[in-house]
Amino acid sequence: MKWNLRWVAARRDIWRPSELLVAFEQVGFMPSLSKVAALWGQKPITVRLDDLDKICAALGCTVADLLEAEPLAASEGDQQETHRAAGAADERTGPARPTPRRGGNRRALPPN
Repeated sequence: MKWNLRWVAARRDIWRPSELLVAFEQVGFMPSLSKVAALWGQKPITVRLDDLDKICAALGCTVADLLEAEPLAASEGDQQETHRAAGAADERTGPARPTPRRGGNRRALPPN
């Protein structure tokens, strides 16, 4: 996810965390200046949904303006590993089958 708080704030002519704090206070959202500075300076790991709602109300935006989905970029050398169920046929080796034991150490069958 891409965090676009600074871009959305710039559209409202807000250029510093202290100005953003004033906009938050106007809608009744009272975070500390350090929390606002953390939201301003880096992508947050978590954001409470009610805080996200208040941020959107203060900036006059939607959640889609603040959070933008980014496709996961796989590096060129990485191959996606395909998972298969146990016993499923594989083009390279055929179906998965148990191998019989060889040798004289065989177990006896359990009694009926």
